[in-house]
Amino acid sequence: MSRPGFTLGIAVSLLSSVASPGASAPAQVFVSPTGSDTNPGTLESPVASLQRAQEIARQHIKKEESVYVNLREGTYYLPRPLVFTGEDSPKGAGFNIWTSFNGANATLSGGQLIRPNWKPYRDGIMMAELPQVKVGKLDFDQLFVNGELRHMARYPNYDPNARNYNGVAADCISPERVRRWANPAGGFVHALHAAEWGDFHYVIKGVKPNGELDLEGGWQNNRRMGMHKDIRFVENIFEELDAPGEWYLDHAKGILYFMPPDGLDLDKAKIETAGIRHLIEFAGTAKAPVRRVRISNLTLTHTARTFMDNKEPLLRSDWTTYRGGAVFVTGSEDSSIEDCVIDQVGGNGIFVNNYNRRLTIRGCRISRAGGNCAAFVGDPKAVRSPLFEYDKRQSFKSMDKDPGPNGDNYPSDCLVEDCLIYQPGRIEKQTVGVQISMSEGITISRCSIYDCPRAGINISEGTFGGHVIQYCDVFDTVKETGDHGSFNSWGRDRWWGLTDVDPNKMMERHFEYLPKLDMVKPIEIHDNRWRCDHGWDIDLDDGSTWYHIYNNLCLHGGLKNREGFYRTVENNIMVDNSFHPHVWFVDSRDVFRKNIVFTPYQPINVPKPWGEEIDYNLLHAPGKQTAEPAKVLQDQSGRDEHSITADAMFMDPTKGDYRVKDGSPALKLGFKNFPMDQFGVSKPSLKKIARTPQLPGGSSTPTPSAARTEDKTQWLGATIKNVVGPGDRSAYGLPDETGVIVSEALMGSAAARAGLYQSDVIIEFDGKPVDSVKTLLELSKDAKTAKITIWRGQKKRVLEAKGP
Repeated sequence: MSRPGFTLGIAVSLLSSVASPGASAPAQVFVSPTGSDTNPGTLESPVASLQRAQEIARQHIKKEESVYVNLREGTYYLPRPLVFTGEDSPKGAGFNIWTSFNGANATLSGGQLIRPNWKPYRDGIMMAELPQVKVGKLDFDQLFVNGELRHMARYPNYDPNARNYNGVAADCISPERVRRWANPAGGFVHALHAAEWGDFHYVIKGVKPNGELDLEGGWQNNRRMGMHKDIRFVENIFEELDAPGEWYLDHAKGILYFMPPDGLDLDKAKIETAGIRHLIEFAGTAKAPVRRVRISNLTLTHTARTFMDNKEPLLRSDWTTYRGGAVFVTGSEDSSIEDCVIDQVGGNGIFVNNYNRRLTIRGCRISRAGGNCAAFVGDPKAVRSPLFEYDKRQSFKSMDKDPGPNGDNYPSDCLVEDCLIYQPGRIEKQTVGVQISMSEGITISRCSIYDCPRAGINISEGTFGGHVIQYCDVFDTVKETGDHGSFNSWGRDRWWGLTDVDPNKMMERHFEYLPKLDMVKPIEIHDNRWRCDHGWDIDLDDGSTWYHIYNNLCLHGGLKNREGFYRTVENNIMVDNSFHPHVWFVDSRDVFRKNIVFTPYQPINVPKPWGEEIDYNLLHAPGKQTAEPAKVLQDQSGRDEHSITADAMFMDPTKGDYRVKDGSPALKLGFKNFPMDQFGVSKPSLKKIARTPQLPGGSSTPTPSAARTEDKTQWLGATIKNVVGPGDRSAYGLPDETGVIVSEALMGSAAARAGLYQSDVIIEFDGKPVDSVKTLLELSKDAKTAKITIWRGQKKRVLEAKGP
């Protein structure tokens, strides 16, 4: 269920003190880029720095006065972050508000304004000496010209239309390419994960005697399977400075090189850098929190990139994290970030770290972040029996069996509301619009989230549940990575993969409580619109447990539930797609009812009958006026006794209105209409500029199936078939959509003697790639013995095979 009372609670608590009858007028402090720190900080005589304004504000707070710190128009280039501590917390019902004065355009920048003296170098390249770089007083890794980000010298050149990294080349680190470079030390290599599950980044230390690069890094993904062989590029290499808009900084000589695009007057251009990583920090603790501080109506921009410090592994996932952001919030209570613009920052936009209670992020535009736009991440020490790598396992006998968190060092009861969030991951690809890990009770409401390299919203593991995602519009996701969805989650909590408890017998052995040990409350996803063209609209991966998913409009990728327990999915519409149950446990207690799907289900390795209840669903058949039992669904699930095939009678799908008309057979099954005009931001200024997803074609015809076919056949006494589509790729954890699946290996067969089991995926035969059944049959046609490389448990293994 939704929590409308919570949505308003923080606003009421903060604003009531402003308007309370009889309260003394709050103190006013004024800041201006043209002010002086020797001034008293009045409207007529403002101070110049935020730190001096903070000193004056603290004097009022000591007197138990509420305070407004008003920033006048202009850009404030910060030499260091503005840090709030317990000293900035008003007493009682007071407040401490930092805001622009009368709606002025007040900008906090992590960079500097520089004024290079440009001279011609060669081939259209200009150069300027920056002596402060040479002596170590200026360093930057991003350059902005007239507010536009310019790119480091790179290979291949920047292409705004390229899907991955705006241009990639497999040969970017080949010895042949490296020989072109006099001294590449200090350059960077950026690459996708070998299985496209995120990214890796390296700094170049030099060149080895064999001509290969000496690299340091590769810790940005917690499943270190190496970089992708094709999807990668290099930057910050002087010899690659060959395209308009590129630049290179020679630190040793203190020289900036820049190739200006046609029409740019460098003498009049505004040149800015990015230097510090954080602009605003809340530095409190549970015992001494930062309370009732509000940041509002400010623009925050130009922080340094942090991809090389993204090292800390999150629990049993492919994710790592950097604890920091343009706004870095630790130890806050009843504070807020409202109506701000956070744009073009090099790392995370807002990072909510460890202990935080009732923090509100409302009415903000968070865009073009190098990392996540917003992230909530708790302390692993608050998790009982935590594990940090995907392959790690523990035993029921040895693990902590107490329910819930261990302590309170994690975000809880926080809100992201009415925010426009787009283009996270401009640098790091293991990023999302909103990330939640080791947190409890995070609500994401009425947000528009799009243009994401991976998911739009991600919930890592089940710790500690209670999250609500409602009335959001999330689309154009998984644009650079693979095997994800617009919503993505997993639940690899302490119960997952126990060495001494079989999950298929968990319920019959009275271990029903285990999947909920780390979950304080269920997670709700309702009244949202989703669209993912490169994966699932809603993707619940490994072990995702205790979800209630209802009233969602899925426009393209359908809904996937992988192994887990206690998921209730009801009253959703899956346009041009269907329900994807993957690798379920026996008696998973899952429920799938009163949904409208456009195609038959797409199961992979799900024992019949499915879950606890699969019924009262409608398989949409355009133009079919007479309802019939949905036999195809019944055959798939072993349930669906009352499900039907019929025309759902949608009101106006060409305009995105998938409510059903009076008399629709869906209504007789118990389906209930839900609003189709309440997705995404409602704040007028944000709604005016927010995009909306592409709608399906008016015919509502299901998307054609993949070009590859299953091609089931017999081989060495085993039944084999092609890997087909993203479903197989996800279910078997494959790096791509090629290979041959062993559907069954009969006992005593040559396949079984070679060590092949059901669900193995054959990827090589005698060292040669196996992309399909046809290829495997051709390669093995005359072979008497062979080495077979398989993919099992998301790892490569090599088997020895002999003919019959």
